[in-house]
Amino acid sequence: MEQQRQYAKIFITEKSERSIRAGHPWVYGAEITRREGACQNGGLVDVLSSKGRYLGTGFINGHSKIQVRLISRNANDRFDTAFWERRLRHAIAYRKTVMGADFDCCRLIFGEADFFPGLTVDRFHNLLVTQTLSLGIEQRKDLLFPLLLQILREEGETIDAIYERNDAAIRTLEGLEQGAGFYPPVAPCTDFPSRIKIVENGLSYWVDYQNGQKTGYFLDQKYNRQAVARLAAGRHVLDCFTHTGAFALNAANGGAASVHAVDISADAIRAAVGNAQLNGLENRISFETVNVFDLLPKLVEAGGHPYDFIILDPPAFTKNHATVKSALRGYKEINLRAMRLLPRGGYLATCSCSHFMTEELFCKMLRDAAADAAVSLRQIEARQQSPDHPILWNVPETNYLKFYLFQVV
Repeated sequence: MEQQRQYAKIFITEKSERSIRAGHPWVYGAEITRREGACQNGGLVDVLSSKGRYLGTGFINGHSKIQVRLISRNANDRFDTAFWERRLRHAIAYRKTVMGADFDCCRLIFGEADFFPGLTVDRFHNLLVTQTLSLGIEQRKDLLFPLLLQILREEGETIDAIYERNDAAIRTLEGLEQGAGFYPPVAPCTDFPSRIKIVENGLSYWVDYQNGQKTGYFLDQKYNRQAVARLAAGRHVLDCFTHTGAFALNAANGGAASVHAVDISADAIRAAVGNAQLNGLENRISFETVNVFDLLPKLVEAGGHPYDFIILDPPAFTKNHATVKSALRGYKEINLRAMRLLPRGGYLATCSCSHFMTEELFCKMLRDAAADAAVSLRQIEARQQSPDHPILWNVPETNYLKFYLFQVV
């Protein structure tokens, strides 16, 4: 690299260099061996090998365990407005291609998978809901958000507001304040509705984007819900961890004979009931506020097979390496109980949304649960998150959702 660089330099360990060369975009604080030049948190730095070879440029943040998040590996890149506009246009063009008619309701930006570290943008019809979890992006959102609106409007899309869900605890680890509210440069939005109605798979939902989990609705299971609907006709379905009722509604809409949807959260059940009413399905789905870990053992103990299709869509049982063993016990518990509750020939949909629960670990857990339940699993489909949540093979953190459909035989 012969040209003069304007950024401070960060030198890293050989182990970190191997990770960066393999395509991973993060440098941890413990992997930095020395620094040259002054830099401010949120600013750009060049990352160099121990021998001084250029590896990439990224945001630095001394408050974070991940001290550098790469945004480019090209020494010729200029990080101006044109650079970021190009990135945004690539992300939007990708969604228009892979989502087609579902572009109206999808994830537009998926953090590192779109080379916007720490940024999430979900589209709910005429509303964008964002989460900004890195300092570098936070400092540039006044450039990025108006550009994103401009690109969408050029594409003929109507966006009336941006709502920021920056109430995630991880922002504290980045040295950022938590909070939520409308992005003011767009519009004051004093009269914008507190909920927004979306359509997914032909079903309508109320999205509580201000108080719901994450951005208000889990878009990543969109096509997995379709897969459940295809199997549901004539079946008696138990939807565990129903949250806002999406799997239950898809099963009922797919012709299920009955659907019972359960969740430990009374607020979630109220939202699910509202969504059932919105679609005229309130008489075809029953709801119950109950802990799944209490319900499944009671059903097994009671005997019989009241359900021939069970859906397990739990929240992430682990959010770090330290709790993986505990999470495995939780996953095995619910899957073992479900396998014992189902009749031979019944169907099981089961998933994990934690990237720490790797596919290898999850599959081993399922094999162990099946062995303990004395059943065999006939795989129908192995699925992942929808393509608006793209997976970069060299960034394992982007590959988080495991979804399996089985027949229990």
